[in-house]
Amino acid sequence: MTMLYSRLVETYQKIEGTTKRLEITKLLVDLLKETPADIIDKVVYLTQGKLYPDYLGIEIGIAEKLAIKALAIVSAVKEPRIADEYKRRGDLGDAAEALLAGKTQVGLRNERLTVEEVYTILDRIAKSSGPGSVESKIRQLTSLISKASPIEAKYATRTALGRLRLGVADMTLLDALAHALARGKESKPLLEQAYNRSSDLGFVARALASGGIDALRSFKVTVGRPIRPMLAERLSDPQEILEKMNGRAAAEYKYDGLRIQAHLSNRKVTLFSRRLENITDQFPDLHILLNQGIVGGELILEGEAVPVDPSTGELLPFQLVSQRRGRKYELEKTIQEIPVALFAFDLLYNNGVDYTQLEFPRRREALAKLIRRNERLDLSRQIIVTKPEQLDDFMQQAVADGCEGLMIKSVRPDSTYKAGARGWGWIKYKREYKSEMQDTVDLVVVGAFAGRGRRGGTYGALLLAAYDEKDDVFRTACKCGSGFKDEDLAKLLEILEKYKINHRHARVDSKIVADTWFVPGLVLEVIGAEITLSPIHTCGLNSIRPGAGLAIRFPRFTGKYRTEKSPEDATTTKEIIEMYRSQLKKLSETKSVEAA
Repeated sequence: MTMLYSRLVETYQKIEGTTKRLEITKLLVDLLKETPADIIDKVVYLTQGKLYPDYLGIEIGIAEKLAIKALAIVSAVKEPRIADEYKRRGDLGDAAEALLAGKTQVGLRNERLTVEEVYTILDRIAKSSGPGSVESKIRQLTSLISKASPIEAKYATRTALGRLRLGVADMTLLDALAHALARGKESKPLLEQAYNRSSDLGFVARALASGGIDALRSFKVTVGRPIRPMLAERLSDPQEILEKMNGRAAAEYKYDGLRIQAHLSNRKVTLFSRRLENITDQFPDLHILLNQGIVGGELILEGEAVPVDPSTGELLPFQLVSQRRGRKYELEKTIQEIPVALFAFDLLYNNGVDYTQLEFPRRREALAKLIRRNERLDLSRQIIVTKPEQLDDFMQQAVADGCEGLMIKSVRPDSTYKAGARGWGWIKYKREYKSEMQDTVDLVVVGAFAGRGRRGGTYGALLLAAYDEKDDVFRTACKCGSGFKDEDLAKLLEILEKYKINHRHARVDSKIVADTWFVPGLVLEVIGAEITLSPIHTCGLNSIRPGAGLAIRFPRFTGKYRTEKSPEDATTTKEIIEMYRSQLKKLSETKSVEAA
């Protein structure tokens, strides 16, 4: 069986035309029910705007200039006019549709485009490299567009550029798969578990479509396939933290580094970022560290890669290693100037044993036996705590040693590694909150406002949102225009271009109307004066007072682009609510002391 590409395009059009998440899910359910089992993975990937799971790092790789050349060949319109049409519409896919509308396309085949054909051509483009690859990519894209209808050309062009912009979330697709191919809501946890262990929605979809729900029960942790990371809640009161942990917990340094999941198999090292992107080539020094310092064969561990001063051994800020790129010579120079240390903090798999199913103390004990410690490879520093004073003392030591704070981890029998989940098994304890906001938050860019005066032609401010994981939406927390340098404003125009859409995204809850809307994608670090009640923001709406949300007062961009975080890894609405309550508690305590 085959499926026409026009069926996908029909769904894409309807998704773009709605701001209702439930309607998007229903559209996907209808599409997946009609999709043959042997191509359902391709349909899932294409709907996500890609060809493979992110961890494989395979991108289609068509530049705008190449796409314009291909459109010129198919439409018989000169490139400058296509460029003008693109500039006028702000979307090359829209320009392609307009230029091809009403034209008789030379060489159009009698049969219509299928999903397999579109996927195959885009796959050839993605895998084309070396001498002659540019000409090959143009030839392949020209072939695809010449066989497409104008509306198909619109979405094929967007996909080739990596700008499909549907913004369909992983959880939305899992919902749709559960309702289309399983038993609905009751099947969702099993689908999530399979996805958390494989980080590959297409793989999950094909297994489900081919083997049913039983096929998902057999999913195992596999070296080479990244596991979606376990996430933490956040609290600021040591007593409250210990109460959540039943009075006893492991406290570890929270290093200011890059969270890395390392996979080792027969001396081969593969490294994944927190967002599960393959960053192996950026850290050749870690290959040596791990090969020389780890005892064992096939394993998966997590650690924090932290830059260190080669002269003093002191820990340096995370930004220095956040983007290790460049030619081989430049990378070697960076490694000499700013080496990294790896502090391992969890063991997920070792020689056939799935450690994610074991409690944390056993994982830590096993990890300790695998590491040959040296000044650049070690376990994260840890103590067991039973009293709030111990947490406070250890926090002061962590900050003095250049860390962000502490991670408090459950040591109970149920302290298994909950892949892809955020819960009270891990708690972030960062620097003490006072009546004013002392800690940073990571927020997602969902909209922007046009700049005026000196900022004309750029964005004057950004609409930022926190993640509500209960409803899988982003709720606004502030409008931020401070802290951006001129180079940031120019950079943001370029970075945000690929996320731009012409309406509020279905996963964005906002009372404010932005001048420009974005698919939630870019995460920025922000600091503010305090968290206040707000009648116009939707973060924590009705949680403190009916009709009021929470907002960050006087927000300022810190200069950190949190590219290692996905939008779903941003600060949650729940965390901001807790921060606000902590503010009130601290303020109340201060007033009581002053009154006394």
